Amino acid sequence: MDGILPLWKERGMTSHDCVFKLRKILRTKKVGHGGTLDPDVDGVLPICIGKGTKIIEYIQDSGKTYIGEITLGYSTTTEDASGEIVDRQDAPMDLTTEEIDKAMAEMVGTITQVPPMFSAVKVNGKRLYEYAREGLEVERPERKAVIEYFNRTTEPVFNEEEKTVSWRFEVGCGKGTYVRTLSVDTGLKLGVPAHMSDLTRIGSGGFKASDCLTLAQVAEKMEQEDKDFLQPIEKAMTIMQRLDLTGQQYSVVKNGGFLMKSTLPDELNYEELIAVHYNNLLVSIYGEHPHKKEVIKPIKVLRNE
Repeated sequence: MDGILPLWKERGMTSHDCVFKLRKILRTKKVGHGGTLDPDVDGVLPICIGKGTKIIEYIQDSGKTYIGEITLGYSTTTEDASGEIVDRQDAPMDLTTEEIDKAMAEMVGTITQVPPMFSAVKVNGKRLYEYAREGLEVERPERKAVIEYFNRTTEPVFNEEEKTVSWRFEVGCGKGTYVRTLSVDTGLKLGVPAHMSDLTRIGSGGFKASDCLTLAQVAEKMEQEDKDFLQPIEKAMTIMQRLDLTGQQYSVVKNGGFLMKSTLPDELNYEELIAVHYNNLLVSIYGEHPHKKEVIKPIKVLRNE
């Protein structure tokens, strides 16, 4: 069994929980996921099976799309709704959409984030959430994140009783982005403590919500011996630029050879990886040679039959 399963991860489960259950449902051990989702977050979780596990790293590194909600008025230990309140300040009831949109627009582009204490980033060989559970706070490394767009999608809702303001958003972002931290930092720009009060991932690895099945639906299909839910590896790699080989070029590629840039299409961007196909099958991932600028070299071989 080889391919990609676009899974709809339900809330209350870790990404590893999904992999563990799917190994039993699919009756195979070679299963991995293409990008962690927190237990409180639902959404698109690409699952790589068999030979599909060879491209896990590329799916994990791909851009993601989320919809969610920001609430101003208090911040939490986890930067989302599951944590304990650490700071509270009445949100301004006269906050305008123009002020919100301006603050969100300032977050677009390459930004610097400090990972939340409740995250899997390692510091001195130990994950931050382990320090947090011990009540310890350590210095965290800054990280770069790329925010392609960050848009408000609803009017703000003012809660006079709770003194909070909430609105929904959609964000397209690069690998390693903490949307929780993005929400908190938006609040800081508005001068009010904030947290991410809801989050759903609607796009990952080239898949969207409508492509996905739940664990229960996958189990039902397996009982019916219906495996049409498996997507080809090639579909997941639409996130990468594509090169289609001639027969002569494939004879070079299947033996791990270099390709001369002068023989390749002008539109290729050699600063990014290239998904190399032959007869519509993904056969290899190519990238720039570190020393020989006139060629590209194999980074990972997937098929050489």
